[in-house]
Amino acid sequence: MQVLKFGGSSVANATNISRVIDIVSKAARMDRVALVCSAISGCTDSLLGLARTERGSAERQVMLDSLKSRHDDIIRRLFTGAEREQISAKVQGLFDKLAAAPEDEMVTYGELFSTTIIAEKLRCEGFRTKWLDSRILVIKNNSTLTYNNISTAVALEPEVEIFVAPGFICSEYEGKVTTLGRGGSDLSASIFAAALKANRLEIWTDVPGIMTANPKVVPAARTIPEISYQAALDMATHGAKVLYAPSVQPAMEAGIAIRILNTFEPENPGTVVSLLPEPEVAEWMGVTSTDDTLAGESLICLVSNGNINGEAACARTEDCLKKAGIKTLACSSDGTNVYVTVRLAVAREALNAIHREFFEVVPLSSLNLYIAGRGAVGTALVDLIRTSGERIAERTGKVLHIEEFSSDHGIAARVRKISPRGSIFVDVTDSEDIWREYEGLLREGINIVSSNRRALAVPFVEYAAMKAAAQENGVFLRYETTVGSALPMLESISAGANSSDELISIEAVVSCTLNRILSEYTLTPCTFAQIVRKAQNEGLTESDPRIDLSGREALRKLLILAREAGVPLEEE
Repeated sequence: MQVLKFGGSSVANATNISRVIDIVSKAARMDRVALVCSAISGCTDSLLGLARTERGSAERQVMLDSLKSRHDDIIRRLFTGAEREQISAKVQGLFDKLAAAPEDEMVTYGELFSTTIIAEKLRCEGFRTKWLDSRILVIKNNSTLTYNNISTAVALEPEVEIFVAPGFICSEYEGKVTTLGRGGSDLSASIFAAALKANRLEIWTDVPGIMTANPKVVPAARTIPEISYQAALDMATHGAKVLYAPSVQPAMEAGIAIRILNTFEPENPGTVVSLLPEPEVAEWMGVTSTDDTLAGESLICLVSNGNINGEAACARTEDCLKKAGIKTLACSSDGTNVYVTVRLAVAREALNAIHREFFEVVPLSSLNLYIAGRGAVGTALVDLIRTSGERIAERTGKVLHIEEFSSDHGIAARVRKISPRGSIFVDVTDSEDIWREYEGLLREGINIVSSNRRALAVPFVEYAAMKAAAQENGVFLRYETTVGSALPMLESISAGANSSDELISIEAVVSCTLNRILSEYTLTPCTFAQIVRKAQNEGLTESDPRIDLSGREALRKLLILAREAGVPLEEE
């Protein structure tokens, strides 16, 4: 026995129902089928609206006529002759009952309409078909009685090839007709599968399986080929609409795999939900969300299929949101999933940011680095880039290609000749005149990163021309490490000077080398020459220590600082 369920969009019109008939017919050639269907798309909402209108009013009659017209149109397209008259009479009888039904039972008629039509169409196609009344068979919150009812009903009809049953609807133990909740047709199918010990349970819908995110919100979402019962339940519970959360339990208890398939792409393998072994290393399955409109917040759930490092996962999640400019209101983990609360206004952006971080492979692009200078700084830089290259590629999608030049003689001209726009020229030399090539490089669309103070402590007119060339050509000139080592001092000072802040003063130890030498001179019995030699051996001085001792390096730093602060000073 196999159970196939089709949702509202799958039976929305005659064309779609014809697709359903084709899929069910193919399945019936392999084994007996229990077919569970929803009401046609939009019907349940119409019935709820009908129940809210005044009985006997013109408005109610208009709503009834409109709903009847949709079903009549399906019948006209699917049937001809006597068969059309026969099914039209059956459906008319159901509409007569609907008009007289209590308001709280009106919502249960949608599935009666659709399954009556589909069962008759299958019979006309030559299949031995039996319509089953879920209102009698499915007893809400009583699985034992329900399973017995269904298995007995099917056992009494050994010749039937296809059983057709309405989803969503059921009865309470006392006999009152009710429903299993919105989305309850999935649960109906799972109940039928468990009761019949089916070897196959298929949920046919309008998406190609369970996806890593809602594709209407995250265009890059992709289908998850396999997922565990628990992970599927977590996704459904926290907002994934493709599967009704309670429907997982009956199938899971019976050990029946659930296949989520697309009615409009029947060849697509979709998603299989089953009891998977717990992986040694957890994988991320998907990201979902539920909105609290009253609070103006959205709870995002990042679902995995195993045990995770919750603290690390939260840190990574918050970091990716921070990079996207999104503030996290709360973030926690239960050891399997991560839960993030953000403002409702940024929920879409947050979902896309988290999906990019955890589920999307960043397309790799090459970035050419032309490094001038093979001294201590240049060597350390190359080693650092090479050891972190894989991590950089993984996080940013950029593969760094390095070309080194041991001499700065003629390097700029060579770089301008061979490098494409967007490349980066890195100056880690101590050249006094390489700066003269900066403007030309910038105008060729080549970015510049420099740790060479000599290249920035130039006449102000030259300094301003380099800055202007960078801005005009959409490239950057960065020299943060010329002052303050690796601390982001220049950026902070420049931002303050270019906003409403007024810089009053700057206090700094402008030469670590001089600070070290003079501090040791007051504390040790060594001679001044010995202390200088020691600093030189430790790599703290320029190759010629007189540059440090003369205050020349300190002067250059002060000049760069002043200019970043908006003061156009010259060296003099």
